[in-house]
Amino acid sequence: MNSFVKISLSLILVAGAIAGWRFFLPDDTVTAEGSLISMLSEVADENYARATEPNNIQFPRDLGPHEDYQVEWWYYTGILESDNGHIFGYQLTFFRSSLTPPDEAEFDNRWRTNQAYQVHFTITDVANDQFYPHERVSRGTVGLAGAQADPYRVWLENWFAEEQPDGTVRLYAESDAVMLDITLTETRPPVLHGDRGLSVKGEGFGNASYYYSLIHQQSEGTVRVGEEQFAVNGLSWKDHEYSTSALDPGATGWDWFSIHLDDGSALMFFEIREENGRINPFSSGSLIAPDGSVTRLSPEDWTVTITDEWESPRSNSVYPVGWEISIPTFDIDISGQAFVNDQELNVTTTYWEGAVEWQGTKDGDEINGRGYIEMTGR
Repeated sequence: MNSFVKISLSLILVAGAIAGWRFFLPDDTVTAEGSLISMLSEVADENYARATEPNNIQFPRDLGPHEDYQVEWWYYTGILESDNGHIFGYQLTFFRSSLTPPDEAEFDNRWRTNQAYQVHFTITDVANDQFYPHERVSRGTVGLAGAQADPYRVWLENWFAEEQPDGTVRLYAESDAVMLDITLTETRPPVLHGDRGLSVKGEGFGNASYYYSLIHQQSEGTVRVGEEQFAVNGLSWKDHEYSTSALDPGATGWDWFSIHLDDGSALMFFEIREENGRINPFSSGSLIAPDGSVTRLSPEDWTVTITDEWESPRSNSVYPVGWEISIPTFDIDISGQAFVNDQELNVTTTYWEGAVEWQGTKDGDEINGRGYIEMTGR
């Protein structure tokens, strides 16, 4: 997704959760838990591939997995609404982590693998002020979890994102508490972030990811909460990012914003926060016009002001839940508020990822929007 949160999550979430089935990993795999920042600040193994060249993304090839890179994620979020106005947010993110470089992986039976998968699935029930987070982990072998490009499919057990015969993509995940079963229809070509898909994150060689998004995807299907089912429709955002990378020293966390605006435009940017209070200069973003054209943004282009905060009763972390964003060059001034304050995931790691509503002006005209924000290290 978007910046380093997915890199950190797939490095530590999968590594920590996978320790319980170490037998199925290569003998020299090291699994250890630690902080997100310290894990991501380590020097990456030089035997993995690195993101170094722009204009390297091709379709349909790059819909699928890239096991020569250390980490990868397929990230879906969206805001859905029923006919009677019941609003839901959702997140369905598939993480892949390569636990040893490809040329070091040796297996003596089909159950062993150096590929680990993890999924985070959440539903935000706005009307009832409820948030439902879920997590699964599995090894990428014997059909338990995996990904493929053509036809596109990524899955972990019976949770999946899967291309249908008509070219749409079906998302499905279910727990005892909630269920998501929706179909996504592309309306725009892929958005390549950074320099033609190369999103640089720091000074070191290959300290970057390949990163693209599919935005404004028309979405319809069913959401279940408890025993009640809702026919819903709305918009979804997909990010796919793969990398072998590390945070620069002094990074303390990051915030990532994705916003669908009702004039057909969209906004994505991330801020990597440093311990001295500054925003890392490699933070960046994209402003996508209704015609699909993309303008790169740097931290000098925007300001974010926090207008409201919420303290988690579980982690004691304090998260912003109200924001003002100004992008003067493009005459954008919008304010946002979390649909539900408590959208904190307390799973293998703890972070806030939730649905947000926006309103303000663009080019002097009123504009509204909906999207997702991800925050960690707070």
